Order: sequence, then structure tokens, then C-alpha cells
Amino acid sequence: MLDSPDQQTCPACGSSSLTEDWAGYVVITHPETSQIAEEMQVTEPGRYALKVR
Repeated sequence: MLDSPDQQTCPACGSSSLTEDWAGYVVITHPETSQIAEEMQVTEPGRYALKVR
């Protein structure tokens, strides 16, 4: 998720291919001990969309 609505690039990967069409999100604070992070293959703490259309 972006830090601000006017941001034009992803702070994690630098991509400019962004969308506002998503549903649900999960907050992962400790990916090293999270089963959900393991399933989603997340290695960095943050907020992640669950479904992007």
C-alpha cells in the first residue's frame, strides 16, 4: 500500500503500475514468525492487499 494517495511509485519495488482496485488487506509485523507471511511469501513487515483486480 502506498504511503500517500498522491504517490506515483511503489515504495517496496519502485513499480509505477499501481491500482486503487483492491479488496482486503493484511498487516504483517513479524514476517519471520508469521504463518500467513510464509504462505504469502512475504519477508518484509508491512500492509499487503489480499486481492488486486
